Amino acid sequence: MSSYLRIRDLYKKFGDFTALRDVSLDVEEGEFVCFLGPSGCGKTTLLRAIAGLDLQTHGRIEQAGRDISTLPIGQRDFGIVFQSYALFPNLTIERNIAFGLENSGRSKAEVAARVTELLDLVGLADQRRKYPAQLSGGQQQRIALARAIATAPGLLLLDEPLSALDAKVRVHLRHQIKELQRKLGVTTIMVTHDQEEALSMADRIVVMNHGVIEQIGTPTEIYRAPKSLFVADFIGETNQLHATLSAPGRFSLGKLELEGMTDGLKAGQSITVTIRPEDIIPHAAGTQAAVSGGGLVEVTIDAMEFLGSFWRSRLSGAALDGEELYADFSINAVRRLALAEGAAMTIELPASRLIAFAAKSQAKDTAL
Repeated sequence: MSSYLRIRDLYKKFGDFTALRDVSLDVEEGEFVCFLGPSGCGKTTLLRAIAGLDLQTHGRIEQAGRDISTLPIGQRDFGIVFQSYALFPNLTIERNIAFGLENSGRSKAEVAARVTELLDLVGLADQRRKYPAQLSGGQQQRIALARAIATAPGLLLLDEPLSALDAKVRVHLRHQIKELQRKLGVTTIMVTHDQEEALSMADRIVVMNHGVIEQIGTPTEIYRAPKSLFVADFIGETNQLHATLSAPGRFSLGKLELEGMTDGLKAGQSITVTIRPEDIIPHAAGTQAAVSGGGLVEVTIDAMEFLGSFWRSRLSGAALDGEELYADFSINAVRRLALAEGAAMTIELPASRLIAFAAKSQAKDTAL
């Protein structure tokens, strides 16, 4: 079965600057995909190319088997929601939603029924007579969403739709958008620089950097199995430790010999080993339990920061040879082990969570 949206060998240049470089991607029908990356990575440029707002320099885009690579905007099948809402300030909410429908050949009765249906869908039926300025930011964005899906497009494009909202409204609205997308089954692409949004909303995430795709995967795959040092560093928090690969699956870190994930690396190579703070397992000081890969390390807690549901702790130890680690310990673990600043403890570095990459100076991507 062919994908609903197929992008092949896409390039976009602005003068001498290459904004997109050899981008290829498949999106399945009904899928929710997030383009994620830092400012300037090319995610919005890719969205605009799909919409026809800014044509690619070369490359091919197909939607539902139709080549749309050079089609004008009006001949493409999509709805779009912008960060700025882009509502007409002089029209009521119902007229804003009806705007696109009125030019689609529907009768007045059909337009009115569709507007009512959409207002019910986004939970704003009682606001139909108001003007945009009379609504909150979250309400305006829901109206913009209703307008975008009014004509039942095959593709919904969301260009950082939540970034202008405050934190609580943003969290509430992202759940509403995801529920609405599932209910409608519309293929959706959302651009965001907010990793939490992408992790909580997407079926798959496309991580971009410097105009190329670094990794495509489910939120769990992106977070737990990053394919590059950039992805490991950009998504969530991670420790980065300097080490040397001594053998496949084994490396020297300070005075330690540890086991970890070292796929594609060569013995003797300088590497950067990553581990997320929450993957460091706390034990009482002096713990001698057998751990595969020699992953027990004696450390001192240099500092602790309370972050509500856990304590983030800065750790050092003689065996780490000057390297520092950040670990996230649950409140229960801190209480059970009586952890405090200045205290000694043992930590476990699980081999399955130690992931090695070529050292930054040797990696293809050095823009971290």
